[in-house]
Amino acid sequence: MASSIRSILAGAGSYLPERIVTNDEMAATLDTSDAWIRERTGIRQRHRAGPSETTAAMATAAARRALAFAGVDASAVDLIIVGTSTPDQAFPSVAVRVQAMLGIERGFGFDVSAACAGFVYALSLADELIRCGRCRGALVIGSERFSRILDYTDRSTCVLFGDGAGAVFLRASEGEGNDGILSTHLHAQGSLGDILFVDGAVGVADAAGTPLSGKLRMNGREVFRHAVHRLTETVEEALAANHLLATDIDWLVPHQANIRIIDSMGRKLGIQQSRVVVTVDRHANTSAASIPLALTEAMTDGRAAKGQLVLLEALGGGLVWGSALVRL
Repeated sequence: MASSIRSILAGAGSYLPERIVTNDEMAATLDTSDAWIRERTGIRQRHRAGPSETTAAMATAAARRALAFAGVDASAVDLIIVGTSTPDQAFPSVAVRVQAMLGIERGFGFDVSAACAGFVYALSLADELIRCGRCRGALVIGSERFSRILDYTDRSTCVLFGDGAGAVFLRASEGEGNDGILSTHLHAQGSLGDILFVDGAVGVADAAGTPLSGKLRMNGREVFRHAVHRLTETVEEALAANHLLATDIDWLVPHQANIRIIDSMGRKLGIQQSRVVVTVDRHANTSAASIPLALTEAMTDGRAAKGQLVLLEALGGGLVWGSALVRL
């Protein structure tokens, strides 16, 4: 029966661009400083993609590592979903570009546009498609090249973001078991779309007809306020759905936006800092890539081990937010 099928998180992989941009380098052209950035965000550096490090290329590199981690090759993949707000083209999707780069000639793939919550949204969709029997092996990827959409004269936003990609491989499993994706929870509130957005898109032009490539715009105070509340809410939702307490969670892997948001949410939930995976200091905010990047780090360095409960959560422009509870 399809209802007995569950999604097992079998492997994880990541890719970070070679170039590292420190706070001091940012301060050379902005009215800011290393101390100012660290105090307000916890960020000390970020990675920036070079010309050949496209969204699809980074996604493919992360996917290859996720497959290697899982001990399978590309023939095991019949679904690819990529969470991204920075595709290389309007179409084809990043997902089908990855499919081609991996040499896969079957299955299907598509992108999800859910800003920083893109990976959680993509993970939820892949889980549902596996559970209903539409696929057996899925790559779920978050890949972002946010350096393309930043206004480098706006110190309140351009210091916050970095580039990179992370991926997981999900495989279908049947029969009894308590591992895999236990539940996912997705939300949106479109009335708050104007507190975090990109002011341009394909086909959009100004009054003079000049194409608008679009730059990220953010009301940081409002985003912070809603993030702490909504993320705490969706974590509690996941716990309640699975009859668990915060103390039952081995690892919280939050979206890596700002250390203040992460710390505030942890305090509200009563989760010890030692059980929270933090990479924002080294990666900055990589949007849809931030959770799989952090998860991969925790799985590869041995912190997140088989049998442990891992709770993922993210919020992004839309506003959109969500959580996922996984037993490794």
